[in-house]
Amino acid sequence: MDAGLLVLRLVAGLLIAGHGVQKVSYRLGGHGLAGGTEEFRHDGFRGGRLTAVVAGASQIGAGLFLTAGLLTPLAAMAAMGVMTVAGTVKWPKGMWVQNDGYEYPMVLVVISAALSLTGPGRWSLDHVLGITPWPVWVALAAIVIGPTSGLLTRLVLHRVPTTSERTPHAQAAD
Repeated sequence: MDAGLLVLRLVAGLLIAGHGVQKVSYRLGGHGLAGGTEEFRHDGFRGGRLTAVVAGASQIGAGLFLTAGLLTPLAAMAAMGVMTVAGTVKWPKGMWVQNDGYEYPMVLVVISAALSLTGPGRWSLDHVLGITPWPVWVALAAIVIGPTSGLLTRLVLHRVPTTSERTPHAQAAD
């Protein structure tokens, strides 16, 4: 079981961290901080550069902490938050990733929730530091707070596009 949890943490954690690296740098196919900033603006978020930096740093931190199995429920909570935001961006496109849908963010949210519930296993920093097992209420709180914080972030940072930013089809419908 510990080997399976380690593999799950390594793959999911490094993917989440890599997603963040792409937001703030040219590494892993990213378009630099300017590209990350433009991506958030294009997706309808305010905050520009600060939003890209905070999102990227959150993804990198959450991913690396999950990978290490350190403060696992809190890392999972942060991962669920940022990936819930990503899911809200992709929601209108449907579920499946081939249509740029929310399938991938949803899988990472579910994996993070599962790791919060199971704990990181013996091959983790939580175990080395003697802070496992985490109480069930901590895992459940993380599972509620993570996605809720993502939805609140979307609500607070989302802006309604101006008429000039809207598509011609949407303008014709006005």
